Amino acid sequence: MSFATERFGDGLRIVRLANFVAPSSGGLRTALRELGKGFKEAGHEPVLIVPGEHHTDRMTEQGRVITLPGPLLPGTGGYRVLTDKRRVAALLEDLVPDRLEVSDRTTLRWTGKWARRARIPAVMVSHETADGVLRTWGLSENLSRRAADALNTRTAHTYARVVCTTEFAEREFVRIGARNVVRAPLGVDLEQRHPALRDQGLRDQHARGDETLLVMCSRLSVEKRPGTALDALEALLLRGRRVVLVVAGDGPLRARLEQRARERELPVTFLGHVRDRELLGSLQASADVCLAPGPAETFGLAALEAMACGTPVVASSLSALPEVIGSAGATAVNSGDAFADAVDLLMARSESERREAARARAECFGWKTAVDAFLAAHDALPESARAHETSSHDARARVTPPSAAPRLRDAAREGVA
Repeated sequence: MSFATERFGDGLRIVRLANFVAPSSGGLRTALRELGKGFKEAGHEPVLIVPGEHHTDRMTEQGRVITLPGPLLPGTGGYRVLTDKRRVAALLEDLVPDRLEVSDRTTLRWTGKWARRARIPAVMVSHETADGVLRTWGLSENLSRRAADALNTRTAHTYARVVCTTEFAEREFVRIGARNVVRAPLGVDLEQRHPALRDQGLRDQHARGDETLLVMCSRLSVEKRPGTALDALEALLLRGRRVVLVVAGDGPLRARLEQRARERELPVTFLGHVRDRELLGSLQASADVCLAPGPAETFGLAALEAMACGTPVVASSLSALPEVIGSAGATAVNSGDAFADAVDLLMARSESERREAARARAECFGWKTAVDAFLAAHDALPESARAHETSSHDARARVTPPSAAPRLRDAAREGVA
């Protein structure tokens, strides 16, 4: 038996596909890693397939990770996509998955058709609202909504279930009458992200004692609206506030933002992609306020990580983050003045009050809860719970028998036709 089809234990083989995962990407890569670790700890066999520069196949803490060569998307700052349908389909055929999870409702939507023909339960994870992304690209609200509704209708019909991380993300599917939507939140590592990471020495590198330190941890791309952070900084400076901004993240807009900061003499430090996660956590914990201006966010992992570090967040009121941060942070429309007002509001609270509230809110979002919710969406309960299920449920959850291989081959041919 080849390594591709060899089974490990009696859990389910959950194959996950994702596009738009760059080496320096943040939220999606974090979510994939933590969910994979959780699936593995629950006794299942997670396999992640993502695009890369070369073909690789390795075992990791999150399970097996396979990269297939995928071209770079121009102007995206490193995003790659899986474009070779036949190669992906052939790999799926070899893997013989019990469940399929897809994190791309556009270029990978064909996999839902493949899974349906192979009789493999498949879910699509909605990481960003379609109409929100389209609006950030310049489409009108009416056109964005119509295009999103058409895309989401096809997605809901193609997959057995659509997983949304927040009620906010679910709305655009409720709007089209989709009945196969389930809610599964994401989470934060409460042990790796905590207020004790606060580092006075690191803070002193970026801000003087009388200055407010703002941090934005974000991909610098159009849909994230990073320019709003510079707008807020400039508005605060015009009000006479002593404030500086540190930006952790990279992307296609970085050069333009750096040029703007130089021309207007704004106190901004651009760190680029911070690979050291402990250093990033220390930066988040050492800041006074974290800015999250992305209007299309359906969860906001970077913002939640900052809150776990005890740092309150100012988030776009157009995103899902108001639902996530609750009263522990503040929200604003996407303008510099509005974000500046929200920063002033948070800074009017005592330091202990705002930091304790941020941490307490983050503690509502552990990864264990998230993993269980995603497994429930897959009808793949953890081992301890699965042991108490009925024999009929066990029969449904049992791994795909060898006789399914011809059916999978047929599905692979039909699904990419």
